[in-house]
Amino acid sequence: MNIVCLDMEGVLVPEIWIAFAEETGIPELKRTTRDEPDYDKLMKFRIGILKEHGLGLKEIQDVIAKIDPMPGAKEFLDELRSLTQVIILSDTFEQFAMPLMKKLGYPTLFCNTLEVAENGEITGFKMRCEKSKLTTVKALQSIGFETIASGDSHNDLGMILNSKAGFLFKSTDAIKAEYPELPAYEEYDELLAAIKNVL
Repeated sequence: MNIVCLDMEGVLVPEIWIAFAEETGIPELKRTTRDEPDYDKLMKFRIGILKEHGLGLKEIQDVIAKIDPMPGAKEFLDELRSLTQVIILSDTFEQFAMPLMKKLGYPTLFCNTLEVAENGEITGFKMRCEKSKLTTVKALQSIGFETIASGDSHNDLGMILNSKAGFLFKSTDAIKAEYPELPAYEEYDELLAAIKNVL
């Protein structure tokens, strides 16, 4: 039994923090897991910047409301879900992801949760589990699934390298150069064909 594990941001939807950085004019918030492999460090950095600028959950959600999935993402996901089980594994947060899941037809999403004060200030975050993508792939394998994984960033490499088949999608030149053994694709039809090939 196969199950496909996909990253969300950068693969199906634009990077939320980059969109927010552009909207607010705060360039430091453009840092993502493509730039900083340590997610804990990255999130603490982001929360510090938000506090410094007096920005909270509402301001981020207002920007997210304007974000649409990448062109072709929903059609890709719909076709993939007609062929096999799909789980989106993301280091994002429920409070960010739900409006985007609606636009993608409510696929299954495993992600994390933000800690938010009554005034809307983001005070912290709760990770579902350590190394969430790799841990989830290993757990799925332990209950009889063969995993196929795709993502674009450092935090996707664990699930990609430990799956039956793994693909980079819309990744950076640096990551592609570091992992030349991983097939890398830019278009949904290429990724779909590669996944079909191993199903």
